[in-house]
Amino acid sequence: MTAERSGPLKGMRVIDLSHVMAGPVCGLMLADMGADVIKVEKLEGGDDTRRMLPPDINGEPAAFMMMNRNKRGIALDLKHPRGKEVLKRLVATADVLIENYRRDTMERLGVGYETLKEINPGLIYCEISGFGRTGPLADQGGFDLVAQGMSGLMSITGEGPGREPVKVGAPVTDITAGILGAMGVCAAYIHKLKTGEGQRVDTSLFEAGITHTYWQSAIAFATGVSPGPMGSAHPLSAPYQAFPTKDGWINLGASNQRTWLKLVEVLDDAELAADPRFKDNAGRMGNLPALVEVLTKHFKKRTTAEWLALLERAGVPAGPVLSIREMHAHPQTIAREMVPEVEHPVAGKVQTIGLPVKFSKTPGKVAAPAPLFGQHTREVLAELGYSSDEIEKLIAERAVAAA
Repeated sequence: MTAERSGPLKGMRVIDLSHVMAGPVCGLMLADMGADVIKVEKLEGGDDTRRMLPPDINGEPAAFMMMNRNKRGIALDLKHPRGKEVLKRLVATADVLIENYRRDTMERLGVGYETLKEINPGLIYCEISGFGRTGPLADQGGFDLVAQGMSGLMSITGEGPGREPVKVGAPVTDITAGILGAMGVCAAYIHKLKTGEGQRVDTSLFEAGITHTYWQSAIAFATGVSPGPMGSAHPLSAPYQAFPTKDGWINLGASNQRTWLKLVEVLDDAELAADPRFKDNAGRMGNLPALVEVLTKHFKKRTTAEWLALLERAGVPAGPVLSIREMHAHPQTIAREMVPEVEHPVAGKVQTIGLPVKFSKTPGKVAAPAPLFGQHTREVLAELGYSSDEIEKLIAERAVAAA
């Protein structure tokens, strides 16, 4: 039985033809905000994340369950004439289609945008690719690692000059591209509600990576010099980085003059307070290694918890460096409903990541687990007007697959 939808996008229907991460993030964001997202998988093996094992829960891949919760799932062979027919009938009922194939793949299958908009002129066709649909790299496939390197992100990530390139730990260009895709879809949906017109929405991992260089690009535009990696430090203000404590690490955000003066009071260091090198942000940035050395000596004298208590009382922004499991268990995470549970038919109770946007009038929610392979094929085809006999014939012909 399909879970009841709630959220500001309730009533929107989305066909999610994407795979792995960037496109599925776009789909899950829309689903969590109430859209009816129908995940379309290929017949042979389904989404690639079904084979990203380990880890799994009772044989169900953790990666697939994370990226596809709140979606219904069907399996189609888009190379089969009857499979194409099913997709076209589905498109006629949809508001949005998401795909993240290489350029012209959908066209070669006979289901590209120009074909589908003839069926549904109001269709919002969201394309998430490695480098976008225009430009010299439009035909090139893309992965998060490649996009992080080419967008400049890896040149500013890591401990300092001369070290080997380091990527951001999370697949940040995949995730950001998915969020940008969802943002673009919502904007295009508003236009559709006003005019009835659909359109293409085109974003990429490359551009998603570039959006994370706002500070560093501002520096480069102003100076003509590319900034390099600074570890956990900020390129424009100090002190703003991680420091070792007696028993771990603490992140300190005393990045403006007001919080700097409060920090100096907490440290009760007259010599530091009088040091002309650190009297303003320009001085602190110009003498950052010396500043870090002085502050490190202070922070190593107490535990992280002791420092957090002192800094909080003084109004100095600071926080611990948590592991993923520590973050899951943190009271703030729980209070914000960021680790909800859903009941999966095979894996049982499964934790997932919640919707990071809260709506006062139309709250979204994670209401359903990721689908089993072909779990909703019969249900969706019946909604499209196929009879039981027609559905079984499509299954027998291998145009579709059903659980």
